[in-house]
Amino acid sequence: MMKAEDIMTRNVVTIRGSATVAEAVGLMKDKGLRALVVDRRHEHDAYGIVTETDIVYKVTAYGKDPKQVRIYEIMTKPCIIVNPELSVEYVARLFANTGIRRAPVIQGKLLGIISITDILTKSDFVESPKAIVLEERIQQAIAQARSICTAQGAYSKACAAAWDEVEELQAEAAHQKAEGMESAKHSFEEYCKDNPEAPECRRQYKA
Repeated sequence: MMKAEDIMTRNVVTIRGSATVAEAVGLMKDKGLRALVVDRRHEHDAYGIVTETDIVYKVTAYGKDPKQVRIYEIMTKPCIIVNPELSVEYVARLFANTGIRRAPVIQGKLLGIISITDILTKSDFVESPKAIVLEERIQQAIAQARSICTAQGAYSKACAAAWDEVEELQAEAAHQKAEGMESAKHSFEEYCKDNPEAPECRRQYKA
């Protein structure tokens, strides 16, 4: 599964908080960017971000002089940041829940920036959607659990552990509202009908 670090833009353009909005606009035009990361003042300071929306909504819309307005007056700081290890799916959910379109990728230091454009153009969500990948993993886990239980017995610890893994995958899929959950759930229920006294089945149906 692809992570933020796999699709982020590594060449990040930064700007000082004391710079003017006019300087930011010039930099954006020159580099073809829609946002700039606002650099830290010192090692323990937080990063900020200024976007084209900030400029249009907070400066242009009120007729302010961009040569007089400073970045620190309109930026977002601290800004929402993304861990490089975060999966693309969760980055997309973060963006959806917060309404942002891009965020710096930081782990101790600034590593890159990731945007909705990166998700659309660089990730594999079209070729490998999470729901399908999870369903395949669930079916594989079910087949493996059945094999283990047949070889080592329905009451063995290995059998219980195998079905625990199936349940974990099912829980993840349910959390993601993935399709195809019912078939996997029914498989476990069918197994419990055949082995009602198995420890994992007793836990599952305990009142």
